[in-house]
Amino acid sequence: MKSTRRELKQLGKGLAFLSPWLFGYIALTLLPLGMSAYFSLTDYSPIQQGGPQYIGLENYRELMTKPRTAAPGYGDPHFWTVVRNTLYYAAFALPIGLALSIALAMLLNLKVRGQAIYRTIIFLPSLVPEVAAAFIWLWMFNSKLGLINLSLTHSWPIIGPLLKEGPGWLTDPNWAMPAMILMSFWGVGNTVVIFLAGLQDVPRELYEAAEIDGASTLRRMWHVTLPMLSPVIFFNLIMAIIGTLQFFSIPQLMTQGNPAEATRFYTMYLRDSAFVFMKMGYASAMAWIQIVIILLLTIVAFWSSKRWVHYQGK
Repeated sequence: MKSTRRELKQLGKGLAFLSPWLFGYIALTLLPLGMSAYFSLTDYSPIQQGGPQYIGLENYRELMTKPRTAAPGYGDPHFWTVVRNTLYYAAFALPIGLALSIALAMLLNLKVRGQAIYRTIIFLPSLVPEVAAAFIWLWMFNSKLGLINLSLTHSWPIIGPLLKEGPGWLTDPNWAMPAMILMSFWGVGNTVVIFLAGLQDVPRELYEAAEIDGASTLRRMWHVTLPMLSPVIFFNLIMAIIGTLQFFSIPQLMTQGNPAEATRFYTMYLRDSAFVFMKMGYASAMAWIQIVIILLLTIVAFWSSKRWVHYQGK
């Protein structure tokens, strides 16, 4: 009996120490999730009288129905536009960004003079606040006075004679998304540092064994470096899936979705639905669809990891 009382006392102390976190988790995570799930089944605007009106799955039906095949009153063309834009961005920014990060990490792992300086140069852009980075790239992408177009048009005799003027990076719908993808590589420094840490954990004995077997540099990279780096690649892949599908601040600051909705992403439309159009129920349904998409892609990534992720000692 004494032992039980002591255990209960220890449990009470433990819960007391955990209570701030538990309260925050319940109040700021579980409760908003539950309210969002309920609101997604309602027609709700904060400024309307009468509170949320239950409508079942009508919000999901309107979102998931393509306008061309929808009944009158259903189908949201903006929804499918932002889905296409977001997937387009993720399909290019994610794999190219990971490949670029791995390549830079391998270069920075070489023993060369000025190694610390090169590492600092690569990492510094990731420390720049997103607002400042957005304004820097607004100038870089300026079609008349931007550094990129000035470099292209004055790169005589290589490219300059072929261009009368540079691309309208943020004014031409055909160039706006490539501009967003190009800018995404600005902040790869964080990912490079993680890959660099992973590279330094690769056992030197494996490289020596591969050299004895006569493996070339390319084969050592393919059969030693990448397999040993695969857990780090997997971690960065999961983080990149979440990040690219929630891309928001940079396009919101730079283009607000223009030109012609070419840079309007899923999270931007979700935010507009909630706080501009005041359609909280509709926005909640969009949020849950986004969660499901990210969850499904994460599950696929975990399922496929059994075939290509290798852990030391296994």
